[in-house]
Amino acid sequence: MPKVMRVYENGEASVMKWEDVDPGSPGNGEVLVRHTAVGLNFIDVYFRAGVYPAPGFPFTPGLEGAGVVDATGSDVTDLSVGDRVAYASPPLGAYAEVRCMPADRVVKIPDNIDDETAAGMMLKGLTAQYLLRQVYKVQSGDTILFHAAAGGVGLIACQWAKHLGATVIGTVGTEEKAENAAAHGCDFPIVYTQENFVQRVQEITDGKGVPVVYDSVGITTFEGSLDCLRPKGMLVSFGQSSGEIESFNPVLLRVKGSLYLTRPTLMTYTAEREDLVSMTEELISVIKSGAVTIPINQRYALSDAVQAHTDLESRKTQGATVFQV
Repeated sequence: MPKVMRVYENGEASVMKWEDVDPGSPGNGEVLVRHTAVGLNFIDVYFRAGVYPAPGFPFTPGLEGAGVVDATGSDVTDLSVGDRVAYASPPLGAYAEVRCMPADRVVKIPDNIDDETAAGMMLKGLTAQYLLRQVYKVQSGDTILFHAAAGGVGLIACQWAKHLGATVIGTVGTEEKAENAAAHGCDFPIVYTQENFVQRVQEITDGKGVPVVYDSVGITTFEGSLDCLRPKGMLVSFGQSSGEIESFNPVLLRVKGSLYLTRPTLMTYTAEREDLVSMTEELISVIKSGAVTIPINQRYALSDAVQAHTDLESRKTQGATVFQV
């Protein structure tokens, strides 16, 4: 019987259990996907720990995977048995050898994209797409700040922003991560444990600040991110790895220069099937062109998800992490 990782209560990584579970047959509008690779993302930690509420217990974590269609339910017309596919979408359940997925959340993957790349590119690559191409449309000549520049989203976003003609400033935690970010398009990696990133950004921009800051870190970088912005700049808060941002008086945005603050999510931007498909097509296009690579720096067996979560939360990982199934 296929195995899955199950969570019966919120807590540390050790609450995840590797168990046999029958995935069932695909229902109307569903496909049965046999995974070949599964992506690890910080949002998986949020659900496991209870930062984001799961739909119920027990649940299987994971929102990103790649594999082959094993069976189709009724009313599925654009996918067939044997198709190579990938996804980055609810419902939870990617930490599984086999699972059912809504067919409208699954996209076909071309032959020149391998399975690990497919599993590592969807959630992180589509996140980079909506951040750089939609929330704030990066233009040639822009100077941007991207926190966690050596992370899974960060390494993709640095390359893509550089491809768009931007100057990229990025924060990282170690010298090793600074070198990695620089190798992937980050012009000015800032080791925040050694330098004040606000002062450094002001130095790089001659005191002007940047038009946009992309921040997935949360509470520890929030006010500093605002201080890096030029007047009428935008803070894009798309994660909270260091903790949730506390309540604040919106007058702060006026005082600091009529600033904008947004808290977007990938699922809003991919809610419509046509948007999901067009965003994926653009992502695949920049990968095929060579402008963006998907650096997979860690690989674990899916059964070793406890260790993978522990390493992720300890900031030991860089770039994308993939579970081999």
